[in-house]
Amino acid sequence: MDVWIETALSADVTAAAAAVQVAAVTEAGRQADALLGEPPVPGSLEWHAEEGTDAPARRQRAWELLQLRIGLGAGLDPLPVLVGLRRGGATWEQIGDAAGMTRQSAHERWAAQVAAVLEPR
Repeated sequence: MDVWIETALSADVTAAAAAVQVAAVTEAGRQADALLGEPPVPGSLEWHAEEGTDAPARRQRAWELLQLRIGLGAGLDPLPVLVGLRRGGATWEQIGDAAGMTRQSAHERWAAQVAAVLEPR
């Protein structure tokens, strides 16, 4: 067999696959920032104006919902984003809307996986 083909078929690609996943998640975050806009810089007038309001939490929720949409579109595993969304109080209706499905469909598809992370036995 050709040495290149042998290498292609036998090389350990675990680290390479992990690096690609990290790059994809990082890029999804950059794209979410581009679509939503960067949050105010800590210490800025805008940042101080938002102190004590729910604006930072709403922005974070919107950013995570964008992450979910982008990740699903790119074929990424949605579990880490779903865990963050549910931990932050996102409803299954919001998650379903972001995923283009009903609340019930989103719950049926992902609730058990999310619960396994958030409520380990």
